[in-house]
Amino acid sequence: MLTELRISNFAVIDRLSLEFSRGFHVLTGETGTGKSILVDAIALLVGGRASADQIRSEADEAVLEAAFSLPPTGTLTDRLRREGVLGAQETELIVRRILSRTGRNRLYLNGNLTPLHVIQSLAGTLIDIHGQHEQQSLLSTQAQLDALDAFGHLRALRDEYAREYAQWQARKRELDEAVRASAEQNQREEFLTFQSRELEEANVQPGEEESLSLERHRLAHAHRLSELAQGAYELLYGGDASVLGSLGVIRDHLKEIGAIDAGTADWMLLSDSGTLPLRELSQRLRDYRESLDQDPARLAQVEERLDRIQRLKKKYGGSVEALHSRLSELKRQLEAIASSETRLAELRKSVAEHSTRVEVLAEQLSERRAGVAQQMESRVKQELASLRMDQTQFQIQVHSERDESALGPTGRDRADYLLSANQGEPLLPLARVASGGELSRVMLAMKTVLAEADRVPVLIFDEVDSGVGGAVAAVMGRRLRDLADYHQVFCITHLPQIASQAECHFVVEKAVKHKRTMTRVRQLDQAGRQEEIARMLGGLTITKAVRQTAAEMIGEASRNR
Repeated sequence: MLTELRISNFAVIDRLSLEFSRGFHVLTGETGTGKSILVDAIALLVGGRASADQIRSEADEAVLEAAFSLPPTGTLTDRLRREGVLGAQETELIVRRILSRTGRNRLYLNGNLTPLHVIQSLAGTLIDIHGQHEQQSLLSTQAQLDALDAFGHLRALRDEYAREYAQWQARKRELDEAVRASAEQNQREEFLTFQSRELEEANVQPGEEESLSLERHRLAHAHRLSELAQGAYELLYGGDASVLGSLGVIRDHLKEIGAIDAGTADWMLLSDSGTLPLRELSQRLRDYRESLDQDPARLAQVEERLDRIQRLKKKYGGSVEALHSRLSELKRQLEAIASSETRLAELRKSVAEHSTRVEVLAEQLSERRAGVAQQMESRVKQELASLRMDQTQFQIQVHSERDESALGPTGRDRADYLLSANQGEPLLPLARVASGGELSRVMLAMKTVLAEADRVPVLIFDEVDSGVGGAVAAVMGRRLRDLADYHQVFCITHLPQIASQAECHFVVEKAVKHKRTMTRVRQLDQAGRQEEIARMLGGLTITKAVRQTAAEMIGEASRNR
């Protein structure tokens, strides 16, 4: 609820501070005292259009402030916490707007500088102003659908639909992304397959490059190696003066020496130990010489293989290990592409299942809304009749689009509230009905019907009593008082029948101070209320009988609460 309002240098208001409580508030006063200026100020605090002309003359700035007490939990409170306006435990919202002649107007929420569109988006959920202003929540088609669902207690069904719709949309986004990814993958599949086949066919083995490099070097020098091996073999074994041949002669000499001198017997062993390794070496030289391949074709093959390995290494990472790693990654990507088709099939099935459930729930919502629209329409017509608007035609049309593209977060329906205030005139959307008392009374009727379901905490009615009086005014007063059981209600009125129903009464007056006109607002006590209502009843002449009537009206309203 609105707990406090402060205004300075705004229009004819110099400085003003008011505190409010729960229930039904009225503001009364002579015509031209500035009652609607208070509504203008509140409208600006919830995002209304500002003008430098609204700043009091000789002032550079006008400052408007309002304090709201919010419930600990609820749609509005939760939203303000999500947006960081309220802390986790805070329940008070302070709105401060500064109007400047320079055009640098500023808005603060709980002390933080805030863009104007933030409070504008909250306006219809924080305050409803019914009169010549624009902050009327029930003028938008979305608000009208919300009101219809609230009246019909369709919130549970609508929430179930919204959850299913959100899941459907999420799956559709996943499917779209998967289809895009699949298209890109299909384009890459041929390239990945080529790379994978290239590496698999190359089949480069660990250590292969080193082995081939040695073989290439040996093949390149095969002729010289053969010459060297043959020469060494001849010197060691093949010629008459070979090393092994000479060792044989030496052994014969040592054998004879040993036969003569027993002390040299171990010399034969030393000779034999040297001969055996040299004989093994000569055999290896012979085998090595015979194994040498001076085949240019084989050398070309080795060169080609090494060149292929070098190209693959340069292309895929610089090492044989990188080639194997890349091949593993390519296989993984190709497997993922192969499995993406399975994933696409699963997503298509999921989207179809959610779509079916969304269609079923949307159809249930449409059917329920059609029935609720008739009930609500009937109730609003009854209220309009009680307000002596017998000739007013009111109709709720629920339009349902059958195309899937029409499905949205709230279903496939659009609700339009249509009104014709005078017989013979066409039904028009509420937003096109002329503002003022007529529309205010229609809003009063609708708010009465929606009293328990409507979540807007503060209702302000301006011009609601335009062109009415007598019994109709009494009915209006009781309706406004009843609305205060569910909302904090403010009403600017000229009718004593409405003012007598108030739980809190303010009078708006004009005064001249230092040769300047200014508006002041006073809260009335019981005696003050009686005197003000007597003035509203009697005009210039207030008799004892008029005062008595005023007292009786106040007393009767109190007894009927």
